[in-house]
Amino acid sequence: MEPISIGIIGGSGLYAMEALTDRSEIQLTTPFGDPSDAVIVGNLAGQRVAFLPRHGRGHRFTPSEVPYRANIHALKQLGVRFILGVSAVGSLREELVPGHLVIPDQAIDRTKGVRPATFFGEGVVAHVAFGEPVCPYLSALVSQAAHSASNTTVHDGGTYCCMEGPQFSTKAESELYRSWGCSIIGMTLLPEAKLAREAEIAYANLSLVTDYDCWHPDHDNVTAAMVVETINRNVTAAQSTIAALIPLIDPTAVYPAHSALAHAVMTAPEAIPAAARERLALLYRG
Repeated sequence: MEPISIGIIGGSGLYAMEALTDRSEIQLTTPFGDPSDAVIVGNLAGQRVAFLPRHGRGHRFTPSEVPYRANIHALKQLGVRFILGVSAVGSLREELVPGHLVIPDQAIDRTKGVRPATFFGEGVVAHVAFGEPVCPYLSALVSQAAHSASNTTVHDGGTYCCMEGPQFSTKAESELYRSWGCSIIGMTLLPEAKLAREAEIAYANLSLVTDYDCWHPDHDNVTAAMVVETINRNVTAAQSTIAALIPLIDPTAVYPAHSALAHAVMTAPEAIPAAARERLALLYRG
């Protein structure tokens, strides 16, 4: 099969890409288990695109249960070099109104270690650079697409606070994250972006603001029903943005993320166990 350069990971509410034509489903397995669902491959804006629902169709996985490593590895198997992750988030800023889109450029990790956050370990040590947790070049294209096609307000930049969940924040936590300068809060950017970096895939995020978390004095505490209602409105904006993004991506473009492992692996080649070499064969051949 011809490699597919572009992958879309759909978040809450974005379980399918209706605009995909000539579609097929591919069942994949990986050394890290099975991905969240079958990968849906189809044509969009003249390119082959791979779509994967992060939580599985029917929303079966909590943010902590999502098989992030398997998802990224499965897309890598297909040849994906660019990933757009779509996420539902809460707003920590007055100006980020439910219904708006945010393209974050920074992240703070508040997950609790129950999610495997690296492909390495068990005999192989790697330290990838993560100062810029999303690819600025791909993010710029996402911004261009969102501003032109989403028909809503788009905010460029901001810090995504990634909490463990599945519960929403306490008011004290929400105010703490605001004091840190965070813009939005969600549950899935990490370790997804970390794993994409290790897989040498350029990764960007499109965040759909669904609520004001629980800090805002003039809004009720966030509930799942509120989130779902706003998500349904946001999904149209996300679909339009994705359709406008695809033709902007040059499948042959080379960004720094595509060589993230160049100087990252610290383990001497002769010290890498055979089992680790086999597990990492798709990702690292040093």
